[in-house]
Amino acid sequence: MTHKTGTRQEWLAARLQLLKAEKELTHRSDELAQQRQALPWVRIDKEYRFETDSGTATLKDLFRGRSQLMVYHFMFGPDFKAGCPSCSMIADGFEGFAVHLANHDVSLCAVSRAPLAKLQAYKRRMGWTFPWASSAGGDFNFDFNIAFTEAEQRAGTIEYNFSRGEHAMDKADEFPEVLSQFAATCGTDVPTFTRDRPGMSTFALKDGAVHHTYSTYARGLDGLWGAFQWLDRAPLGRNETGIWWKRHDEYGGAGHPKP
Repeated sequence: MTHKTGTRQEWLAARLQLLKAEKELTHRSDELAQQRQALPWVRIDKEYRFETDSGTATLKDLFRGRSQLMVYHFMFGPDFKAGCPSCSMIADGFEGFAVHLANHDVSLCAVSRAPLAKLQAYKRRMGWTFPWASSAGGDFNFDFNIAFTEAEQRAGTIEYNFSRGEHAMDKADEFPEVLSQFAATCGTDVPTFTRDRPGMSTFALKDGAVHHTYSTYARGLDGLWGAFQWLDRAPLGRNETGIWWKRHDEYGGAGHPKP
């Protein structure tokens, strides 16, 4: 790839134009944050049960004494042998800052449908410390539209990312190749892999009641994918020609890319 070069003066002039656009984007992002916070809260009266390192827990217990809860819907289905590599890359990011949220009245917890023992084993493998709860056997993932039955998948009645009927794929040749790659790394087949999806939901605890406040899915998670925010500022950007990322212990040499 050949890139144009220029003088320092030319660079500065172009950079100032970009700075103007970046400031506009920052202001727009602030406005969107306010719109998220202005969404009506929906009270949750259903009793959800989770298995955690500390035993059986309710959704309220996941707040861990704080008034706000952020749940990362981590793709790790009951039949997976390992967690989704993309979710794993995102989790590498919030592993570092979860403690800061905890000291700002916000609990961050991952939730997956896999049994707790599988989550604990994978968590040890990855060296993570953030809370991770199993919703195995419950409705939580289904109610928040990040898990689906085989019947829903075949009938095309899946509702994901606030749209319905766009996921009626039940034949192997109908799935993009990237999904085959991801499914293989998780030790499962593509239809099974795609019956779990990624997302993030937030909750508030007010006067003893839990309220659902926000959810985002698919490309809505881009802003939470820390590595991509850095790559967007790298000289070549994301520079993708396919799936290049792996779990951090699958690169060469002590979990780091080979030089």
